Amino acid sequence: MSPIPKRGPMGGIVAVTGAAGFLGGWVVRLLLDKGYRVRACVRDASDDSRVGFLKAMPGYASGRLTLHSADLDNPGCFDEAFKGANGVAHISHVSAYNDPDYVRRTCDHIIASINGSGSVTRVVVTSSIAAVISEMDLQEIVRRPVFYEDRFPDETNPKRTPERGQGYSMGKLIAERAFAEAAEASGRWDAITCCPGDNVGPIQSAHQKDMGPWQHLIEQMLEGHCRQTDVYRPWMTVDVRDDAACHIGLLESAEVWNGERYIAWSTDTRNVEDICADIGRLLPELNHDTPPVTDPFPERIQAREAEFRAIWALGDLRNDRIRAVTDVTFRPLDDSIRDCVESLLSIAKVRPKVRAAAV
Repeated sequence: MSPIPKRGPMGGIVAVTGAAGFLGGWVVRLLLDKGYRVRACVRDASDDSRVGFLKAMPGYASGRLTLHSADLDNPGCFDEAFKGANGVAHISHVSAYNDPDYVRRTCDHIIASINGSGSVTRVVVTSSIAAVISEMDLQEIVRRPVFYEDRFPDETNPKRTPERGQGYSMGKLIAERAFAEAAEASGRWDAITCCPGDNVGPIQSAHQKDMGPWQHLIEQMLEGHCRQTDVYRPWMTVDVRDDAACHIGLLESAEVWNGERYIAWSTDTRNVEDICADIGRLLPELNHDTPPVTDPFPERIQAREAEFRAIWALGDLRNDRIRAVTDVTFRPLDDSIRDCVESLLSIAKVRPKVRAAAV
């Protein structure tokens, strides 16, 4: 398939699902910055607490950005927004990931809207690194330590079930395969998967502080709470703005093929306790009272901390493939943390815990 046309009154129209979200909002903004016409699909276009930041973007006043109410669970909800569009950035989440049949049904009705559009030639589907490295046996990381696009979780492990917390990873793989297979069957559009790392960076609306684990964890750190990560996994990050640029780059690229997946991360890793301490290091003016890290896990897990950290240290993170097909340059994690903190303070009005004044 050809990449989507970028400009002009008859082309360059992109529909973005999940447009009110943390990542979706940045995809909308960067598309507008590049001259596209954007159809932002949100659950309720009249809910200004969630879409007000979109209406404040310059493209909204001119009509280059339009908002469309679409409840993901309703078949046909994207028919209007997709009709006449050249590309789709499908970023929105399903309501729950613990029912594989529900995930498949949702994919099917979104695919029906794409097929019925008569115009869409490319879809970028947001997946996750959870579709790359979500292991029920960490020894899989010892056996397969290179984290790149051709790596998948061990799907033969009998413990890999929704009931054991694997629903999200399993659901993302269901979606990756459903869209690629439907695109191949259609022959009129292609589906490219983007697998982002841990999104960190500035929010654009107050509600987004709760729309992803990483900015919410930084919010909690600001307020004086820092929880250790499961099995001592380090953060494997991408700036949300770079992630958005990766999605757009994949929409535009002439060097990608249906069914391909691309990991979007900077390859920076950092332990949660260091992220917490970084707030004070990067913003000393804040006088942040850095909280201790709490470890809520059973003693049998805590006893294996050194072992788990050593396993994660084996991970060889790769991003050479997405850099080869897009022009994205990844920001340093320090910039992402600083900008996330400042946006939480200024936009979400988070009140940080500060050190007592010296006597």
